[in-house]
Amino acid sequence: MAADIRIGTCSWADDALSKHWYPPGTKAAERLPYYAEHFDTVEVDSTYYRLPSEEMVERWAERTPEGFVMHVKAFGLMTRHPVKLESLPPDLRDEAPTDDRGRVERPSREFRGEVFRRFLEALEPLRSSGKLGGILFQFPSYVVYKERSLEYLQWAHGQLGDDGLLVEFRHSSWLDEDHRDVTLRFLEELGATNVIVDAPRIEGAKNLVPTVPALTSPTAYIRFHGRNAATWNKRGGGAAERFDYLYSDDELREWVRPLRELSEQAEQAYAFFNNNATSSDGRGGRMAQAAANAKQLQQLLQAEKVPVSAPS
Repeated sequence: MAADIRIGTCSWADDALSKHWYPPGTKAAERLPYYAEHFDTVEVDSTYYRLPSEEMVERWAERTPEGFVMHVKAFGLMTRHPVKLESLPPDLRDEAPTDDRGRVERPSREFRGEVFRRFLEALEPLRSSGKLGGILFQFPSYVVYKERSLEYLQWAHGQLGDDGLLVEFRHSSWLDEDHRDVTLRFLEELGATNVIVDAPRIEGAKNLVPTVPALTSPTAYIRFHGRNAATWNKRGGGAAERFDYLYSDDELREWVRPLRELSEQAEQAYAFFNNNATSSDGRGGRMAQAAANAKQLQQLLQAEKVPVSAPS
């Protein structure tokens, strides 16, 4: 039996969706229930910027139907990113080591462990309702393949307990010809999921990994970042510029065969769109790229008889 592919977006509340996808006048509290009428899974990316509270997560669980799945992006400190001091709970700020820009940097393993504990504790409402998918660890491009990085991944995996670890690398050394097999084998031994990416193809770019449609766990997980090579490494550019891209039918059709094959191998399969800007809708208005492409992929897979899950 092939796994149904669940399709969604990275966030349900970014500017593009809030302004150009939800019906006019949709209140903030009504967005997630409306989203769940169209998609049965979502990736929560706001947790990268700030630790979630259990009360917030409880509202997410309450506003989504039974069977809905939420994957949660790890807080920046958990993936070795420097974070702003004010993004930490007040009681942790005094003991946090900071750099000359006021960012928390290189904290002790014990400090990170406490951050992990609070992050995971806050997710209990999703966990207990059966709606928690995995924890997405998107590592920065300066985390390269080396023994220390492998050791950190082992340690982080141990902190998660029974929660699933989804790993997205951002440096080419992890999946280049010299290290691809050993990286995939390492993830498989951990029981962690290799996050498959669709991103720009820029020759020589170290902060991009190739698309490697390989499973290292029972979960297939694909993130569509767009293919905007012109803005990916633009100096001073923000996320809206980097991920400003609308996939064409032909580009999405490239994924029909890989997704079919992945669904035949996996126990569960997910595809998320992270192209979070807007494009012309052809009628004088704007449309949210991620939601448009997510619907487009749903329909394309249905037409090609690839098992896909979509709310009725």
